[in-house]
Amino acid sequence: MTSVPDLDLAEDRAPRAVNRLYFAAWRWHFYAGLYVIPFLLMLAITGLIMLWVSSVTELNGERAYVAVGETLLPVSQLQAAAEAAVPGGAATQYISPMGADRVAAFAVKVGEDTTGVTVNPYTAEVVETFPWRAGWYDFATDIHGTLLIGNTGDWLIEAAASLALLLTVTGIYLHWPRNGATWGKSLTVQTAAKGRAFWKSLHGAVGLWVSVVLVIFLISGLSWAGLWGAKFVQAWNTFPAEKWDAVPLSDATHAEMNHGAAKEVPWTLEQTPMPESGSLAGIAAVAGPVTIDSVTGFAATLGFDRRFQLNLPGDEKGVWTISHDSMSNDGPSPSADRTIHIDQYTGNVLADVRYADYSVYAKAMAWGIAFHEGDLGAWNLALNTLFCLSLVLVSVSGVVMWVKRRPTGARLGAPPRPEDIPYAKGALLITLAMSLAFPMLGLTLLAVIVLDLLVLSAVPPLKRALS
Repeated sequence: MTSVPDLDLAEDRAPRAVNRLYFAAWRWHFYAGLYVIPFLLMLAITGLIMLWVSSVTELNGERAYVAVGETLLPVSQLQAAAEAAVPGGAATQYISPMGADRVAAFAVKVGEDTTGVTVNPYTAEVVETFPWRAGWYDFATDIHGTLLIGNTGDWLIEAAASLALLLTVTGIYLHWPRNGATWGKSLTVQTAAKGRAFWKSLHGAVGLWVSVVLVIFLISGLSWAGLWGAKFVQAWNTFPAEKWDAVPLSDATHAEMNHGAAKEVPWTLEQTPMPESGSLAGIAAVAGPVTIDSVTGFAATLGFDRRFQLNLPGDEKGVWTISHDSMSNDGPSPSADRTIHIDQYTGNVLADVRYADYSVYAKAMAWGIAFHEGDLGAWNLALNTLFCLSLVLVSVSGVVMWVKRRPTGARLGAPPRPEDIPYAKGALLITLAMSLAFPMLGLTLLAVIVLDLLVLSAVPPLKRALS
């Protein structure tokens, strides 16, 4: 076991009265870190995979190049070629070319299987076929969101993300300049320090630098989560379908247009019911027969920057859905988000939802998700890469610090719990506010308090092992 300097050992001795709040915060920081660190490492590594796969490769084959021809063929002809490439298949989604020299892409479904097909828009030649949304990006996304175990994984990750907020607050408090220290020292790594003092400086300085970005990532990530996201903040910020005057609504929601763990529908629309075809409601838009050619022709007049996507009606009640949003890499600006539903019989626009229609929080989420995914440009890609690597460094340095101070034997090496825990009003108010704002955090803290005060105190051998 690596020896620890006397200066560092002083932190482990019985705390003086003036240090009780510090030791209480350190103890919470330590126990939260035991649970959170594996999840932070997972989120950082899968986040890096998603970030770079989406930046340098393609998700749906849509970045393949073709020679620019004289005339674009009708989309119906491209659809026929795509469906012919998948025997028995029917197209469910169309992605317009990203540029004049790029392919068009289709999702073609047979039973429960979906195949991606890219087509030359000038010749209708099939360029490539591949399993739809089944690459490394989607695999990393599934781990990132559910650990590959569905709702249970989502809840475990939400608990970790909620505790990470507590970890951030207590970490800032612990590394806050005190006893004559300066911000300059707190924000820089003390390379001249040795042993655990160096790792403590590295952990604290990097942690302070990434704390603001970490909170942004945690809040935007938690907004997707199953408890705080789906039941609280997303439910309160779901776009109200009542705004669609006299439009018949389906039992299906917009979330059903997502593919697996991939989030393709704007956050504020996921829980909003889909409109139905089969009425005279809406505003006239597509004249003549309502076909994929006339609908894409209408979409081409809307002035989208770069591409748009089109979901085809799934049944006799289904609608044509034109969408353009930065979250799906359709364009560069979240403020250009737009989702349009068209009746498959009348060609009327049943609903037209734009960024301006979003709630304040939904607008913040539109930008937050784009920032989270690195979609705002090269600076965003570089910043997110540095952030993910820094998160790995903070996590690893935290483990190294624990190993260096952990006593020999079977003990866990937790910071000592003060006999008289200080109940500072400010700290209590912050903890209470965070617990009310994030229910999973409150539930987790309650479970830890019960464990610490009732179970560990009642079982001395267990208390010694976890101390």
